[in-house]
Amino acid sequence: MLDMVVVNGDQVLFQPAFGPAMVVVKPGKISGSARKTLIKNKAVCLAGDESKVEVPGCSYTNAAFVGGMGTLKIQALAPNQKSITTTVEGNPVILKGANFIAIFEVTIPAKMPAPPGTPINDPMPKYPGTGSFVTSNMTITAS
Repeated sequence: MLDMVVVNGDQVLFQPAFGPAMVVVKPGKISGSARKTLIKNKAVCLAGDESKVEVPGCSYTNAAFVGGMGTLKIQALAPNQKSITTTVEGNPVILKGANFIAIFEVTIPAKMPAPPGTPINDPMPKYPGTGSFVTSNMTITAS
């Protein structure tokens, strides 16, 4: 099935629900690594470029835990977000597709308020979630 090709600078949007954690998400951007293939003067995003997307400094809460921070990342593309028949410079291209699998990595654990001097840290180091691409390319498709 044909879908829009993701290009350099396209927005990466994460959903705020990461399992039991609620993240105050910020948009990210993906950088395209194609050296010779451009769409409207923007490099095409190739499979693997998603692994470089990071959005640090996002706050989160989890039930009774508050005040935590972490980094949003793309863990894996959905099957419909990687071209099957189209390659650029020997690699599949990234397609808009549906939702990718995201991960929220805790950098500062949220804390459960407790008696003075004994806060309890959120024990989870990461939470799974989802996200999607918003592409500026509305003309070039691939499969």
